[in-house]
Amino acid sequence: MNILGEIVFWVFVLLTIGSSMVVVFHSRIIYSAFALLFTFFGIAGLYVFLAADFLAASQVLIYVGGILTLIIFGVFMTTKITTLSIPQLTHHRYIALIPIGLVFYALVHMIFKTSWPVNVLDVGPTTQMLGQLLLTKYLVPFELASVLLLAALVGAMRLARMFREAD
Repeated sequence: MNILGEIVFWVFVLLTIGSSMVVVFHSRIIYSAFALLFTFFGIAGLYVFLAADFLAASQVLIYVGGILTLIIFGVFMTTKITTLSIPQLTHHRYIALIPIGLVFYALVHMIFKTSWPVNVLDVGPTTQMLGQLLLTKYLVPFELASVLLLAALVGAMRLARMFREAD
């Protein structure tokens, strides 16, 4: 990988880590929801570096396009939640630093003590092979999953209507 590729990689790493920390530690839920947008984009960028173009596109389309939009609309549609501040009332916050430190030490030790082989692969687009597999060998499980998701959606709509009629 050239120097520009490494710089872009580390930008995506820092974007993902930084925005995910904002998601976890910010007291305003609306800022956490918007930070989740950058976390999802950072993960999609890391998928590109793994030569997983289909996963990167799915990450952007499904998570950013669908799920995050749903979360943000849910936050905006809920009354007064944009100004809601969630108090951090954890009492054992400092005790939790012990296992966090141990896991961090183990990860850093593993990163620096492992010899990482670097193989440069000439990987083409994976979408053609994935599409052929989904429409030939894995057609039945793919269609069963879509029918199961459709049934779950219809059931959720039925339950929502039932609860609305009860009010």
